[in-house]
Amino acid sequence: MSDPKSYSSPLAGRYASEAMRHLFSAEKKFTTWRELWLALAEGEAELGLPITEAQLAEMRETLEDLDLEAADRYERELRHDVMAHVHAWGDQCPEARPILHLGATSCYVTDNTDLILLRDALALVKAQLVSVIANLRDFAMEWRELPTLGFTHFQPAQATTVGKRACLWMQDFLHDLEDLEHAETMIRFRGVKGTTGTQTSFLQLFSDDHAKVRELDELVTKKMGFDRVFGVTGQTYPRQLDFRVGQVLSSVAQTAHKFGTDLRLLANRRELEEPFGKKQIGSSAMPWKRNPMRSERICSLARLTISLLDSTAQTAATQWLERTLDDSANRRVVLPEMFLSTDATLNLCLDVTSGLVVNPAIVRARLDEELPFLASESLMMAAVKQGGDRQDIHEAIRMASHAAAQEIKEGRPNDLKERLKNEPLLACVKDQVDEILDPSLHIGRAAEQVVEFVEAEVTPVLERLSDCLGAEGEVNV
Repeated sequence: MSDPKSYSSPLAGRYASEAMRHLFSAEKKFTTWRELWLALAEGEAELGLPITEAQLAEMRETLEDLDLEAADRYERELRHDVMAHVHAWGDQCPEARPILHLGATSCYVTDNTDLILLRDALALVKAQLVSVIANLRDFAMEWRELPTLGFTHFQPAQATTVGKRACLWMQDFLHDLEDLEHAETMIRFRGVKGTTGTQTSFLQLFSDDHAKVRELDELVTKKMGFDRVFGVTGQTYPRQLDFRVGQVLSSVAQTAHKFGTDLRLLANRRELEEPFGKKQIGSSAMPWKRNPMRSERICSLARLTISLLDSTAQTAATQWLERTLDDSANRRVVLPEMFLSTDATLNLCLDVTSGLVVNPAIVRARLDEELPFLASESLMMAAVKQGGDRQDIHEAIRMASHAAAQEIKEGRPNDLKERLKNEPLLACVKDQVDEILDPSLHIGRAAEQVVEFVEAEVTPVLERLSDCLGAEGEVNV
């Protein structure tokens, strides 16, 4: 439990997964700083600088032995977080102290660490996203043939199927996954670039040997697990990368919000429900309530993610020349919060999609209420085929529909079916009314579209990314 007298982010305390929380933890951040300093020292030693194996061994032995209290004390005195950690680690490895951070600027550790975290955090989001898609694939296939009332403008429209509707959610998540994989290709290592990106300090260390400076950049890049490095930088990596990664997270949030909103609407109609615990309480005042809490939380967290994207755009737009420090405090908050809120949103999506409840009897009853209206055109076409006058039949159905609608508005059942059976102009098709009102005749190719979509677009992606499958939602409260 966090300090009850001090603020802590609800994203860490209530919502985000353990894996994402650890990725943006102080331990992970500052251990990565030390890994970067070690990689730099190793590279410099391999290329001939006078760094001893004893110094490197001392760094390796103390790498994970963080003394955050000492670093905090140093920072209060020095007002510089990177130098505070240089001094704190130097106290732990005095022999290596003279060569720590040799030739580097602060952004060597801060920016390269951020790039590592962006890369690894996207991998976590990717695994969640793939597993959400897999859950929706299974759900769509299971319910591909169940007719349900379709809506446009949230008004009754032509029928669709429960599975086909799920494909709309799944397609949006698939497009988010495409964007995410593109963003992964854009994340490069900042590398060993020096104070303003010119590598001047390293050129001085290696006595104007340009080849060794280039090799050092390549060596450290590979040591830290990257294949590509930014060809040019100022003091920082381009801040537009934060925006591009943030765009992916915002897009995931938009898709999740749409999904959560649809579930909330369908829950109101009792057609579809999210999982509900045996001891779960829907309302402190109304014991019968089954509020769609998870779906509401999906929308709430997604809205936060979407709102934070603007901050990354503002930061990218207001960078000065080779760099300015007014991005630092902002990014310390925005980048972790965007990932933690996206992670929490997808956690909920994983939980909900793995336990969606369909109430077929309610789905059928809701469709039956509107089906006579939806089937009226088909009935008109059948009567015309029997020799009826299209305009007269249209008017008869229009009048019957309006009368039935008035009955509904006055609280009585929809009697359009009976009115149509008793309409003289439709006598020739009276015996076909029940057949024409069969829901399966009004879903077009919805069921076939589900199968075709899954086979053509979903299954190949899930097979290609099978190593990402298996993520489960962590819903703690």
